[in-house]
Order: sequence, then C-alpha cells, then structure tokens
Amino acid sequence: MTRPDSTPTVRHVDDRHRYEIHVDGRRAGFTAYRDLGDQRVFHHTEIDDSFAGQGLAAQLVQHALSDVRDTGRRIVAVCPYVAKYLSRHEEFADYADPVTPELRRRLEQALRH
Repeated sequence: MTRPDSTPTVRHVDDRHRYEIHVDGRRAGFTAYRDLGDQRVFHHTEIDDSFAGQGLAAQLVQHALSDVRDTGRRIVAVCPYVAKYLSRHEEFADYADPVTPELRRRLEQALRH
C-alpha cells in the first residue's frame, strides 16, 4: 500500500473567493479575498490547527500573491497575516496597494452580499 502524496497543493476556488491549500487530499486552510475593481483584497487567512507549524500559511499566501501578480491585479492586505507576509517579501511591493478607509467600507459592503 502506498502512502498518499503529502506535498501541499494550492487551488484557486474562484466561486468561493479564496485559495485553498490541501495536504493528503484534505483542505488544510485557505486565504479569502474579494475583488474590488482591479484590486484583490485579502481579508482572512486560516490554517486548521491539525496542520499548524508546517509553514502552510506562507506557502498558501505566496502562491495566491504570485497568482494575483501574474493576472495583473493589485494586492491589498486587510488580513494581518497577508500584510505581514507582504512586509517581508519585497518581490510583491510593486503590486501592493495600501488599505484605506474607503477600501474597508467597500470590502465590508462586498462581504455582506
């Protein structure tokens, strides 16, 4: 009997507005976003406790931000984890926009619908 591949994989789940990371066929976590114009606004990142300490959040966010950059969108980090990641990875600096009060209002409105 062979062991399942434990290499993490990241999937963009567009209809759920998020990127998910899977390990051994199980969803280990996700980072959620909303698109506001040409900006992809990340508002929440979560890794299941059973997968904590494996560096999965960093892998997930790196993949998500690379995808956003490749599509030509702008990155906005309302999520504290994504903001911290951006502050440590300058390769995304040219694609990141600041969080403004207006953007927060638009995000809150989008999340209600």
